[in-house]
Amino acid sequence: MSDIGIAEIPVDEDEQPLPPIQQPARNALLEGPILRTLLWLAWPNIVALSAGTCVVIAETSYIGRLGVESLAAMALVFPFVILTMTMSGGAMGGGVASAIARALGAGDTDRASTLATHALLIGISFGLTFMLLMLIFGPDLLHMLGGRGNVLAYAIGYVQIFFGGAVLPWLMNSLAGILRGTGNMKLPSLMILCSAVCQIVLGGTLGLGLGPIPQLGMRGVASGSLIAYLISISVMGWYLFSGRGRVIPKIRGVRIQRTMFVDILKVGAVSCFSPLQSVLTVGIFTHMLAQFGTEVLAGYGIGARLEFMLTSIAFAVGIASVPMVGMAIGADRVARARRIALVAGCVAFVSVGVVATVIAFFPDLWVDVFTRDPGVRAASRQYLSTAAPMYAFIGLSISMYFSSQGAAKVLGPVLAQTARLIFVAVGGWWLSAHGATAANFFALAAASMVVLGLLSAASVMLTRWGPKRRMAEVGPALSGMID
Repeated sequence: MSDIGIAEIPVDEDEQPLPPIQQPARNALLEGPILRTLLWLAWPNIVALSAGTCVVIAETSYIGRLGVESLAAMALVFPFVILTMTMSGGAMGGGVASAIARALGAGDTDRASTLATHALLIGISFGLTFMLLMLIFGPDLLHMLGGRGNVLAYAIGYVQIFFGGAVLPWLMNSLAGILRGTGNMKLPSLMILCSAVCQIVLGGTLGLGLGPIPQLGMRGVASGSLIAYLISISVMGWYLFSGRGRVIPKIRGVRIQRTMFVDILKVGAVSCFSPLQSVLTVGIFTHMLAQFGTEVLAGYGIGARLEFMLTSIAFAVGIASVPMVGMAIGADRVARARRIALVAGCVAFVSVGVVATVIAFFPDLWVDVFTRDPGVRAASRQYLSTAAPMYAFIGLSISMYFSSQGAAKVLGPVLAQTARLIFVAVGGWWLSAHGATAANFFALAAASMVVLGLLSAASVMLTRWGPKRRMAEVGPALSGMID
């Protein structure tokens, strides 16, 4: 037999076998078990968002030491602060995370880095816009909301400091969105936790005064928040630009590209309408309940605080689903993306619903934390027994909202929020015209939550997440078969 047909088997000098072929790195967000991966990503967010709740409680505590007028001033500016944080974090931050996750899912790291740069430009632009709007129109808005005398003066002082540095929260949440888009939940969550601690310490110190530090009042509280945000920006910026993350924002030689802005804004800009409508819905409902007196209004406020706390769980789960869905969509694994959305929705629905239902049966567990007034307690019990079990649908809607961000198909959940707004406005008008009781309005609130949750889930089920099929591609294939 000829030696030509015999191939030598390569071995090293010591007759040792060759090393095994290296397998490509496994992406847990694309390949790992959905539920376990989702919970692993969600738990840092739960800790961080719980810390945000502590900030609200702590600020209310030490602002109360400044006097009733300062508390009233904080009540005036709080909706604008919350709107800024939810728009920059959950809405636009989700749009940033979605775009970067989809790019990484498609294996295009260069595009992801370019998107990160454009995300920072968007954050700076929106921050400057908020700054100008609030510095110019803020005093008039506060006056329209009922601010007078010292209350108005204190509120304006807070606005001048906080919104004078509005670029900082927008930039902080843009950086957090970039990191979350890569699947890194721990660093943004750690920074939010550290920021919360710094806000409590610095806000209290500058607001109340300590040792040689003078009492700066509301301006000091606002300054403490901005300093805390700046610390978070410094750490996350260093992490990204030092090359420790999966993407590095491009600064030198960057070319501004319209398509990059569109990729982020088609999710982020549309998402901004959701928190705006949510705040408007709460405002309308609060206005309608005011006719029943202070006790009913205060009772509703106690229940709304529970909703705020529990929905942070849904936020944590929802934010964790954004990079998972986004990478699956980028890798053209639509079926997996939909399974992720389903699992996230079930986790949010059950986790929020179980706790809220327990409180509905035993409302004093929550009410006793805030008040001993018999009238307020009665109103709180009535609201919680009616509406608290329906908080599960709020959790479902939030999860669907974030999963839709990951798929870049967020219009459905936003329109579901619009439907809830219309439902509350029309239903509230009808109840007011027919002499309804506070219990009827509480039932309206509960029903609106069900409407929001079901419509959000339906929008995800009915919206096409995969690429549209092109008939043009079918023609050549058929003609080839005919030939």
